[in-house]
Amino acid sequence: MNGETLSAVDAGPGGGGRRELAARIPVDTHVHLWDRSLVPQTWIDPDSMSAIDRDFSGDHLSEQLREAGISRAVVVQSDRTLIENDYLFDEAQRTPELAGVVGWVDLRAGAAGVRIQLDVLSGHAGSSKLVGIRHPVHIDEDERWLSRDDVADGLAELGARSLAFDLVIRPWQLEQAARLAARVPGTSFVLDHLGKPPLSTGELDAWNAGLRQLAALPNVAAKVSGLTIEDDWGDWSQEALERAIDPALELFGPSRLMFGSDWPLVRLTRGGYRGWIDAYRSATSALSADEQRQIDAGTAERVYGMSGVAS
Repeated sequence: MNGETLSAVDAGPGGGGRRELAARIPVDTHVHLWDRSLVPQTWIDPDSMSAIDRDFSGDHLSEQLREAGISRAVVVQSDRTLIENDYLFDEAQRTPELAGVVGWVDLRAGAAGVRIQLDVLSGHAGSSKLVGIRHPVHIDEDERWLSRDDVADGLAELGARSLAFDLVIRPWQLEQAARLAARVPGTSFVLDHLGKPPLSTGELDAWNAGLRQLAALPNVAAKVSGLTIEDDWGDWSQEALERAIDPALELFGPSRLMFGSDWPLVRLTRGGYRGWIDAYRSATSALSADEQRQIDAGTAERVYGMSGVAS
């Protein structure tokens, strides 16, 4: 930990002073934790990503969530290794705020291979918090990963076990993802970061078309998460964020959208955690109370099978 203490309300680079946040958001469905002595995070660039060039534990997360008035979170894998599952399960066991874990298995192993991997994971005491699986498709060397028969078979096994699949993809992969989700209707898919809209360029036509294809499928939900990372990190704008959030609200509706922060990566952007929460709350402030409850907690409860997580 390099002897460092993280700020309780993490404003990130360029953030201002502290101010109280309204506790409207009970579930943060997208956070990461890592201990690089166990699972190296080789993707972290120490120059451009100095704000996250350290370890982040459940204790750090607990402090952040408590100060922000958020009661529960879902931790999501960040490495393609089975050993990371054990680390995340351990952190979930000792971190009361962690209501769910989205882990990793090799879905190319097909139904039988995925069944074996999940059976092994079930031997860990913390596996009771496993709510889903994710694979970093956006950086996979196989550009046809989403079209593989063995992957589709593995995903069907997830559905049989009531586990969701988090889709982390780039805009050009949205069409492939829609075909896959249609092929495996018994599995719930969760589109991370709204499919990474290219907010920094403003060229959203292709992303919009792909998002529409996914939203047409009833087994697909999406996370309003990670959007400040897709704009200018140091100078993202509310207007740019709403160019992604507004179409998502129109296409999915609040009952198929959920909030996520992508902490600690959100520390890389202006305002950090607090800035993103404020932006999200502003972008969804016109929703009715019931619609706010759906996007804040109801969708997460349903899709991830977590009951009673709302405060």
